[in-house]
Formats: sequence, C-alpha cells, structure tokens
Amino acid sequence: MAFQKAVKGTALIGGGAIATVFGLSQFSQHRNKHGALVQVQAAEAVPARKEQLPTREQQLLALQSSGEFDVLVIGGGATGCGCALDAATRGLKTALLERDDFSSGTSSRSTKLIHGGVRYLQKAIMKLDFEQYRMVKEALEERAHLLQSAPHLSDALPIMLPIYKWWQLPYYWIGIKLYDLVAGSQCLKSSYVLTKSRALELFPMLRRDKLVGAIVYYDGQHNDARMNLAIALTAARYGAATANYTEVRHLLKRSDTGRVCGVRCRDVLTGKEFDVRAKCVINATGPFTDSVRKMDDQEVPNICQPSAGVHIVMPGYYSPDNMGLLDPDTSDGRVIFFLPWEKMTIAGTTDSPTDVTAHPIPTEEDINFILCEVRNYLGPDVEVRRGDVLAAWSGIRPLVTNPDSKDTQSLSRNHVVTISDSGLVTIAGGKWTTYRAMARDTIDAAVREHSLQAGSCQTKGLQLEGAKDWTPTLYIRLVQDYGLESEVAQHLASTYGDKAFEVAKIAQVTGKRWPIVGKRLVSEFPYIEAEVVYGVKEYARTAVDIISRRTRLAFLNVQAADEALPRIVDIMAKELNWSEQRKKEELETAKTFLYYEMGYKVKTDQLTDSSEISLVPSDIERYKKRFRMFDKDKKGFITILDVQRVLQSISVQMDENTLHEILNEVDLNKNGQVELNEFLQLMSAIQKGRVSGSRLAVLMKSAEENLRRQAIPVDRSGGGL
Repeated sequence: MAFQKAVKGTALIGGGAIATVFGLSQFSQHRNKHGALVQVQAAEAVPARKEQLPTREQQLLALQSSGEFDVLVIGGGATGCGCALDAATRGLKTALLERDDFSSGTSSRSTKLIHGGVRYLQKAIMKLDFEQYRMVKEALEERAHLLQSAPHLSDALPIMLPIYKWWQLPYYWIGIKLYDLVAGSQCLKSSYVLTKSRALELFPMLRRDKLVGAIVYYDGQHNDARMNLAIALTAARYGAATANYTEVRHLLKRSDTGRVCGVRCRDVLTGKEFDVRAKCVINATGPFTDSVRKMDDQEVPNICQPSAGVHIVMPGYYSPDNMGLLDPDTSDGRVIFFLPWEKMTIAGTTDSPTDVTAHPIPTEEDINFILCEVRNYLGPDVEVRRGDVLAAWSGIRPLVTNPDSKDTQSLSRNHVVTISDSGLVTIAGGKWTTYRAMARDTIDAAVREHSLQAGSCQTKGLQLEGAKDWTPTLYIRLVQDYGLESEVAQHLASTYGDKAFEVAKIAQVTGKRWPIVGKRLVSEFPYIEAEVVYGVKEYARTAVDIISRRTRLAFLNVQAADEALPRIVDIMAKELNWSEQRKKEELETAKTFLYYEMGYKVKTDQLTDSSEISLVPSDIERYKKRFRMFDKDKKGFITILDVQRVLQSISVQMDENTLHEILNEVDLNKNGQVELNEFLQLMSAIQKGRVSGSRLAVLMKSAEENLRRQAIPVDRSGGGL
C-alpha cells in the first residue's frame, strides 16, 4: 500500500545524498524504488535570480511550450510554493499550478504565529513521545530560518501566560524553560517570570482578580499570506513556471507503465485547457490532499483529517501593541490565543474536528465561545462587545491521521511524504512554520524516486522576495524620497521589503501639501491605491485577491474592505481591461466572499428586521426625538435627502455615495430608507454591545449636538466677558 511506504519526518535520503550535502562528492548514488542504482549529479550553485518578474501570461506560455518539466507541483499554499522554490533552486525545471490564488486556503487563515508548539512539547514530555519532541525541535529550528529569510514580514513576539494558581507557576515555568532549552542557540529571547504588578503594567487589560503572576516567552509572528506570496514570487524569480487560477482536471499516465507523467489543466480565467508534462508530479494541496490522491487511485485510503480553527479580529485596544496572550488549557481543552497583529487584535482557538475540506463559515456559536474566553482574561472595566468583532474566519488545518482516527487533538502536525505505485509524490500534514523542511523532504524524496539530476537543498539561509536590502529604517527613505505618510511608509516597508520603492514610484499624487503621494483606499488603514496596481503585477487577478491577500483588509475589517471594493475594482479594471459586466461580477463575488467567509454575515445578523428592541421608555423617547430632527416631515422614515439637509444646516459636507453606504448599513429591509423601528433596533443593539462603530448612529448624535448648540441664544449661553 502507498500509505505503508510513507516516510515521516526527515529520514528520506540515504548515505549518497548525505555525502552530497557535505560536499564529499559531486555525485550521489542510491537505489530507486525498483532497486536500480542511480547516479545523481549535485548542482554546483543556486541558479541565477531573475531581476524582472515574469507576467502571468508569460508563465502560462512557459507551461505550454517548455516541454517536459522535472517537477510539477500541484498547490500554491506555503508547502507547494516551498516545494517549487526548493526544486527551482536545485536547478530542476519546475512548474507549479494553483486552482485559486496563492495562499487562498489554509496558508492565509493561520494564527499568524511562527512557533515550535508549546503544547506539543508538553505532550512529548508527558507521554515520552520522541516523535513529538523531534517535531518541536525541527519547528524551532525552522522558526529561526523563517524569521531570517523574510525579516520584513516577520518578527519575534513576546507571549504571556497569565497564572491564577500558585502551583501553576513552577509547572509552566519548567515547561517554558524546556521550550527555550530545546530551541538551543535558535532561542529568540529567554523567557522570564513576571510579578502580578509587572504583568498588569505590561498587559493592563488583564483580569487582576486572583492573578498570581505571569510567564513570558517568545515565538515568531508573520503576515502569512504575504509570506506565502513571497515564497511563490521568489520561486518564479528562480525560474519556476508558476500560475495561479490554473486547476488540475486529471492526471496523465504513461500507457506502458501506468506512471504519472503530468496533468491536464485549465486556465480558470479563460477556460483554455492544456497538458503539462513532468517527470515527477507532487501533490501539495493541504485539505484537498485526498482528492488529488484519488485522481491517481480511487481506492486509496484517506490520510488527511481536517481540523478547523476559528479566528476573530477585534480593535487594537483589546491588547498591548507588542504582547500576546495564550491559554493552553481553556474550558473545553482547546488552546486560545489573543495576539496583536497589524495594529488589531486576533483571538482564536485551535483544533476543532470538521468533516469538510472547504473553509467553513464561522458561526455565531464559534464567535461567542471566543468572546466568552476573552472575557475570562480581561478586567471588568474592559467591556467585551459582540459589535467589536471586525472580521471572523475559519481555516482548515490538514492534519495527517490514520483513516479510523477522529481525535484531531491527539495528533501532531508532523508531515508525511507518501509515494504511490504510479509515482505520485504527496506531502501532507505539517505546519506553516516547517514549510521549508517539508519542501526539502518532499524534493529529496522526488529526486530519489524519479532519479532526477539535482543537488542538495539550497533554501536554508535563502532570502525571500523583498528581504535582500530591507532594513528596519527603510521606511524613513520612503517618507523622505517620496513624501509618503509615515504610517503608510512603515506599512509598505513591512509588506514589500526592498520592493516598497517600486510601489512608491507608482503612487499617485494626492494634491495635498502632505502627504505628497499615496492615496489611501480607506482612511483608517495604510493601504494605498498603488498597491492594487502593484498587486496585479504580483499575479492578483480578482478583487478578492487584493482585499484578502495582497492587502489584508478583509482579515482586519470586513466593513472597510467592503467600502474599498468599488475603487479597487475600478483600478483593476483599468489594469486588466475588464468590461462593465466583469466589474459587476467582481464586486458581487467579493461581497459574497466577505459576507460568508470573512464574517460579514454574522456581523450583519446582529441587526435584523426581527431584532428585539429592549430600551427603557426614557431612552425610546430620547432616540425618537433624535430621529425626528432628521424626519422633519414626520414620514416615519429618513432618506439620504433628509440627512443631507441636516448636514448642510451644520455646514458638514459628505458625498452621496458615502451617505448611501451609511444608510444601507441600517436599512434592514433594503427599501432605500431608514424607518423609526430600524433606528430603534440599531440603538438597542448598540446598547447591548452587539453593534459598535455604526456611522449613522455617530453621525446623528453629532448632528443633534451641533443643532442644540446652534439653538442656544447668546444671551442665555452663559455670556462671557
């Protein structure tokens, strides 16, 4: 059976390849699966890196006209792109196909942590499990590599474990010190113990009742989707023919041997089908691992056990700027984390079994569970409101298991490389942090199985896209040389690294004294219009690509992403020559994505036409009075014209499109007007904390206060000297 031939961890290559790694000979010898002795020439150096990034059209042409590839990778997540990069830097002729966008699946929906796994080390010690220990050890080594390979996209993050029982202090302290010890020379910073007062000083939102102290340790954090994209772009620069929106229809096999020799694929955007032939095909499709394996053999048993993790994003004031929080033992046994990211706060859980491979929609139950756990750790003076959930998503973790196993929590995230009888190489399991080691093991196995002429792995120490000339102060040059806002410059530097100058060069002039260039997509986030243009050069082909992976707007604030969509679509239409019909379709698709996959649905469900009004009579009367200030004609509803009239009376200008968006947020029956009952439902939801940041509520309150000040006569206003 193929599964019985699976090779776990790193034990993949024999003595000949080890000799090559240490430079003992130019050639390595080993036997392939058929017992034949093969000789593999070691690559002398990493291939030249292209200065000019090929366009998607050029990549598609290369796929169709380059003859047989050495390696063809299916899957554009972290592991698949890692495999393509590893193969390309060994001098192998490499192709990669992704049916959606790079990092469109699990790789963009992670916890954003680069970590070894504190809880896995705990299990390794408690169960004397050497396999778990080895996985943690490898992950800690790879953590250091990932931080070094893309320093602009990653950084060390201190994480606090609050202690509420005295006996837990020595218990967790020993565990965290062992974590440092296992990391050895790759330890980011040494962990330390905090007194209660010091813990509250660093994390003032923390619940102080019964707090004993805290332990702080260090792990890494990154921008996962951008990191994945950086790997893909780096692979392309080393010569890999990479194409997103190119799906595999079926595998091609030799008629004489039955061995896999390529794929039939289709350009999703044009519908054109073509064959890509390769000596070795690698399946790196994450949650879809088994579906590709079944293209090869319908009878093969499943090896992938999906596990869902739900995440929510809340305003940045819920956590300190540079301190995360983790509870390894929640009420239901799962781990919950609470981390600062992109000036917001991510809260979420891990390991919840699921039967689906598509990314499930986060439910109200999921979100309320996380909010409940968050409340347990924050002080009573911090009101945790349902309305403060700005985005929510669920990611599928493709854990490897025996087909009969259903307990995902008992599984490690170690990876497995399997080779089928027909030569299909599958890499499954693993975790984001170890993507490079997984790719190395996979290509090692492919080289051995298919007798490919390649040397040893070249990716250790290899810098990814944007890392070469990046420095922590690079953003200052962007401010000085181009006249960008400091916040925008910092964002560009930390997103694109040394490629930030290419984005700045195409940034539009604002027409203002300051900033000179860089028009924002939405006012509260540092994303600028030039990033949409540059995103197209980075193979973005849909509006969803821009809001979720080239920028992270959809993951930070779904409402802000929704507001930015029309402008994003207009810019992309100009770059890609979209028709009016295509623009309409893109808007609709992106809004559907936000509604179902990023939590907009559960956010809007907090205010529906059946929402209960639970206001005391005095509040109802106060809000009715505010409503009537806009509804002068006593129609029982207000329109854009009513709001414009009031704003003009207090000398406030607001364009009609913005006003339409503001009213549409509250217009529950979508009839173009806000009725009194809808307004009262809104104010009731705000009072209960289920809705926050309503622009209409803030606008009407502000207008009421302005009108009241105007109505006070000078001789009754308190005068003055």
